[in-house]
Amino acid sequence: MLSPRTVTPGPELQSPKEPELKTQTPAQVTGQISSGKEPNAHQEDTTRPGLDTLKRAFSWASQKASQASKEDPGWLRRSSLFRSFRRTPDEGPAAGHSQGAATAKEPCVFTDGVSQQASTRVGPGDLEPEAEGKSVADLITERQLLAAFEQLRYLETKLVTEKASRTFEQDPTAFARRAMDVCLHYDGLAAEIGAIVRETLGPEGIDQAALAEVARLVRAEEEAHPELPADGDFLRTPRHWRQHWEDAVRRSAQERVQRSDARGLTSEPDKGASDLAQLLAELGGLVRRDLQKVRLVVQPAYAAAGFPAWETYLRAFHSAVAQRLQELAQAARGCEQLYLLLDWAANVYGSPDFLGAPDLALLTEPLPPLLAPDVWARLESDYTSFLETKITSCFEGILQLEQNRWAAGEAPEVLQGLYHASLSIDVHMLVAEHVKAAGAISAELEATTLRICARALRLFLPRFEKSFLESEAVSEPHLGAYINAFEELRTSLLARFPGTLEELEKPLVSATCNFQKHLLQGLQHDVQPLFGALNTKSWLTQDTLHPIMDKVVAFAHHLKHVTPTLAKETLQEVHRYIVREYLAQALRPRERFRGVERVNGSQKMNLDAQAISDTFQGLGSEATWLNQAIPCVAEILGESYKDDIGQHLETLIQSYPDIRQSHILAILALRRLSRRRNQSLLQHAQDRLRAATEAVGSGTAQDRVLFGEIELSTFRIQLITCIQGSLA
Repeated sequence: MLSPRTVTPGPELQSPKEPELKTQTPAQVTGQISSGKEPNAHQEDTTRPGLDTLKRAFSWASQKASQASKEDPGWLRRSSLFRSFRRTPDEGPAAGHSQGAATAKEPCVFTDGVSQQASTRVGPGDLEPEAEGKSVADLITERQLLAAFEQLRYLETKLVTEKASRTFEQDPTAFARRAMDVCLHYDGLAAEIGAIVRETLGPEGIDQAALAEVARLVRAEEEAHPELPADGDFLRTPRHWRQHWEDAVRRSAQERVQRSDARGLTSEPDKGASDLAQLLAELGGLVRRDLQKVRLVVQPAYAAAGFPAWETYLRAFHSAVAQRLQELAQAARGCEQLYLLLDWAANVYGSPDFLGAPDLALLTEPLPPLLAPDVWARLESDYTSFLETKITSCFEGILQLEQNRWAAGEAPEVLQGLYHASLSIDVHMLVAEHVKAAGAISAELEATTLRICARALRLFLPRFEKSFLESEAVSEPHLGAYINAFEELRTSLLARFPGTLEELEKPLVSATCNFQKHLLQGLQHDVQPLFGALNTKSWLTQDTLHPIMDKVVAFAHHLKHVTPTLAKETLQEVHRYIVREYLAQALRPRERFRGVERVNGSQKMNLDAQAISDTFQGLGSEATWLNQAIPCVAEILGESYKDDIGQHLETLIQSYPDIRQSHILAILALRRLSRRRNQSLLQHAQDRLRAATEAVGSGTAQDRVLFGEIELSTFRIQLITCIQGSLA
């Protein structure tokens, strides 16, 4: 227990000279009581004020005293009122009240400046329960609270008995003064309870004996005043010290939380976020230390008297923290500050480990939400608004970073055998980081953040694609790197967030296909001029296909650094392009072969077909369905037995159902057959073409398009002219 605090009493005031007797009104009597005077005890009964008037005067003074005790709990010990119950050696017994004589009086000055009360000095006979000659004031000063309460309880009982025996019938003001002294000392005890509560969590603290005495004092008062007396006697009215103790605990918690950090938040978002983080850390540290002290030190002291100290302190600090957080929420600005508040409320304060031990966990069920639902909803709404702007800005930053790399001429790295662009990592980290942070707050905020990221990424993809394809950085390595990046985003994001980002699959696939298309266009731009040397008379004696295949092999080297599935798709597309362009040159030759040249041309086509097939097979192409196209045309061109040409046409139509009549006429034109044979072969081919068209319509061969992309409409007249010329 702390050592008793020294009280320096004020100077004793001498009794003023009694005023001259005269008739007084009840209002005048009330004014005299509140100003330190008392009416003449010998005046007529008809002029004596009623007890109700004195009660109203006492009630007013008691309210003022109670207010003063809350503002300054030590006021009563400093007041000279404490001396009203203090005996001095030269004091004699009080005058007998049964005779109606005036009691010896001494003015008592209240230090709150509200009023002055005349306090009856109690004689030695009235203070029989005093321990070792100490007054109630001394006992309260020394925090012997139970002893002080026992004396007050004795005086209260004595006053009630004297009142019942009509001792104060001739002088009701004497009862009022003595009752007021008792009540004000009760208020002093209540103020001391508040002071002890406030000091409990202070740096010096309060020992457990004092806390236990507070608990026993409250219980003793509740037993002494269990309910409101039937006659309405204010002296025996319950003091509600348990409620007073709980209020003191709440005030103590609020004061400590508010004093933990009285700084405001700066208007600068970045600096404000760091200030808020420090403020919340200090607030959490203070609450954690105080509640640990309550559970380990304060609660055991109160527990013996059955006091729920832990629950009371816990609710008090919870309410104080909630109030502080509401204030911070009003001042929070920017995405970072709003998230700090949400995260602290959900994951720091709401954590089972907040108090440092499982047995000190907060009681989550009985406690109300730290932030009101409407405040929480507003914080989440404000956070998502800021977050949407922030994420859009982050995507702009990613685009700017890539543009800087293009301008610097930086080539993409090769990591684990694949072209690598940091784009996929940047986007993946951006989405994952914000979604994870939101998920730590609530599932609803996580879903909202996912939608924000998906919307921002969907807008970012076409902007990035357009910016890249319009730049000077377009090359096989860069295209390969971005094909890999977009494919990685498609697979990783959809796998990590299933059921939420499906809307991104279509734009990601579209962008990937566009990059593949531009990759092929680069090869086509390089090899297209070389096809002009095919199917010429010089072609019969020269290896004009070799330069084309060299470029194909060089292009395939880049495909080794592309995601295998997409590299295979691209290689097979290159394979289809080479065969298609070769056939296009064969069906629209610049020079026509006859006799031996036609036979030699047929053989040359077979050799080229074998070279193309071997090259692509070596590169890994699995498009073996393309291998028959050139040999079939070569066989028709070099077939010496004309009746077998129909067989070759049938094989060609069955293998490539997208072939059309114009293509058949172009192939027949290479042989320069008679009109009758051409009509017979064409009629046979038309029957097969109808069957092939039905097969394409049923979806059996929709993925094999070769002749369908060879335009021959401009040659149809030439073919008819050639056929007609052969029949002339």
